[in-house]
Amino acid sequence: RDLATRFPNVHYLSFSRHFGKEAGLLAGLEEAKGNYITVMDVDLQDPPELLPLMFAKITEGYDVVVTRRHNRQGEPWLRSALSHLFYSLIQNLSDTEIVSGVRDYRLMTRQVVDSILELGEVNRFSKGIFSWVGYRTTYISFDNRK
Repeated sequence: RDLATRFPNVHYLSFSRHFGKEAGLLAGLEEAKGNYITVMDVDLQDPPELLPLMFAKITEGYDVVVTRRHNRQGEPWLRSALSHLFYSLIQNLSDTEIVSGVRDYRLMTRQVVDSILELGEVNRFSKGIFSWVGYRTTYISFDNRK
């Protein structure tokens, strides 16, 4: 909220109650007005200091720059195991590839976001949608924060 008052290109959205991550992500994409749009979790599990590198990559001609963790160090083993099981099932049941360790933290061009917003999905799975719409994509790996 404080950043939004100090920087005109930062927007703050507030809801009357918790509607879930997917609804919040969609609302943010609908509100975004720029040529480049980034999304990230607010809990800072994803390193915001990667954003300049992500921007450098997108200016090389990519449409999407995605972050991915190459380890789950510091997470409870059950959470890691269930996450691995979930994504293994998704990979086997879907034609859309979701790269291992991929995060929602990404930088996208306006064209990519507009393509996502054109979809009429009601029950959204953003990682699947992000991958399904296509576009030239590159990945930046990082170590999991403890």
